[in-house]
Amino acid sequence: MLKVTDKLGEMLVNAGLLGREQLAKALDVQRGTRKRLGETLVELGLVSDLDVVTALTKQLGIPSATFASGLLSPPKGEGLEKLVPEEFARQYSVLPLSRHLNSLTLACLNPLDIIAMDNLSRLTGCEINPVVTTKSDLERAIDAFYSGSATMLASGSMLRDAVNKSYQMMEDDAADDPDHLSLDRLKQAAEEAPVVRLVDLIIREAIKRRASDIHVEPFQDTIKLRYRIDGVLYEIAPPAKGLQAAIVSRIKILCKLDIAQKRLPQDGAFSMELEELGVDFRVSTIPTIYGEKVVIRILRKSPELLQLKQLGFSPKELEAFQRAIRDPYGLILLTGPTGSGKTTTLYAALNEIRTSAKNLLTIEDPVEYRLLGVNQMQIKPSIGLTFATGLRAFLRQDPDVIMVGEVRDQETAEICVRAALTGHLVFSTVHTNDAPSAVTRMIDIGLPSYLISSTISLVCAQRLLRKLCEHCREAYEPLPEIRRQLGITAELLYRAKGCEHCTQTGYQGRIGVYEVMSLNKELRNLVAQGVPAHVLREGAVQAGVVTLWDAGMKKVQAGVTSLEELQGVVLLERE
Repeated sequence: MLKVTDKLGEMLVNAGLLGREQLAKALDVQRGTRKRLGETLVELGLVSDLDVVTALTKQLGIPSATFASGLLSPPKGEGLEKLVPEEFARQYSVLPLSRHLNSLTLACLNPLDIIAMDNLSRLTGCEINPVVTTKSDLERAIDAFYSGSATMLASGSMLRDAVNKSYQMMEDDAADDPDHLSLDRLKQAAEEAPVVRLVDLIIREAIKRRASDIHVEPFQDTIKLRYRIDGVLYEIAPPAKGLQAAIVSRIKILCKLDIAQKRLPQDGAFSMELEELGVDFRVSTIPTIYGEKVVIRILRKSPELLQLKQLGFSPKELEAFQRAIRDPYGLILLTGPTGSGKTTTLYAALNEIRTSAKNLLTIEDPVEYRLLGVNQMQIKPSIGLTFATGLRAFLRQDPDVIMVGEVRDQETAEICVRAALTGHLVFSTVHTNDAPSAVTRMIDIGLPSYLISSTISLVCAQRLLRKLCEHCREAYEPLPEIRRQLGITAELLYRAKGCEHCTQTGYQGRIGVYEVMSLNKELRNLVAQGVPAHVLREGAVQAGVVTLWDAGMKKVQAGVTSLEELQGVVLLERE
């Protein structure tokens, strides 16, 4: 049995492989990342992978294994891939090796990760016997073991059959060299029925699985096909490598791109009607050393936009947000990383306040959804139509509400503030980690703090958390140590398990988590003084602002999402 008190850093120091000062340096570097200590130590060159394995083996008395020895090659067909799904294996860097009765032997990097070990024990219903290995060996072993089982998303589907036929096609047409096909032959191949059907099935399967993006990635001997579902990439059974050029060309033909141009990035778009639902697709291609990589963004033309109350706001946050968007003027900022749902929140807000009595204008890059009654403009930098030039034109269009896709520079920021000062309601986005940092970012861009304090009415930071599948989520009691550390008061939490409803991922859909900071008199004074972000954050918490982490913990304790999902998306601020 492993001791919870054992720490990897202390083990390495006790083994004489690491000095105290080196450990302190590594811990300091690690605090700014989401990486494990062992990974940080290796990246800093303080120890090697083998040093970590050796220390764990000696101090804990557990065996080690390497890929070359064959000990990291678990048998297939015995249900191990279902016992520990691929997503879980990759998330926690583990690999099931064998099972005997109620005992599961598991290869891992850090047997001291009590959360992961406890989760796996509960997920599998087995006692965990860890075997330690290096990161490179474990990644190779996971790739080898789950190759084929990663086709779980397409299992039993027409896509799988089409993929299998693609290999037969290449065997039957082995004389062709796909890398040196003439332009005419390439176009012909792209328009042949099997390739057309294959690309169509790839797209339809992505729609069926609620994917937001499709990645077609070329490598030396294979193609990788991946879907992004609820923010996570899943690998799908890939077509034959020989069809790479034809598949890419077929996608280019759909969006009217130049199939002869393979050395420069290209962007395009096309639309389809699938199951009576209109879907827009944005396509981006880039050249790589093994051919062109293609990413297809899927934009569903939902007949009905989400309402603000459906996004995940708490009642208090929703009231503050709705009050701000109904103000006659002011600047409202949404902040968060790419893919955190800012655009969805913006459209939901516009949808709630649009009436025939208001003139609403948006300038975006690109326009993702069409809103009836809203004048929408897409920027085109190639002809000089930028956010700043479009905004200046908007001010002469008698607007009531203006939405700016993103504040990227001082000029755009100044026009937004000027518009808010002259009696307009302005929405926009910036990229920062939390709500207070968005205010300091505007100052860093070059705006005077006194102007910001008098124009910004609300800042909303947000993230998207995957929702636990209601059909298979599993209740458990958190360990006392975790309960104390995170202040958990709920008797039970829920974790992901996996079933046919969620394609064995344990999650289905996503929900927003929000940090809504309304600027009261005290906060405006702090902003006017130009205080650092951490001082503003302390003032916001004292004013009653619920942080992203605390808002997320409420959803964890309500059983909406898992603690692991929250830890992977939102950074816990520590004292």
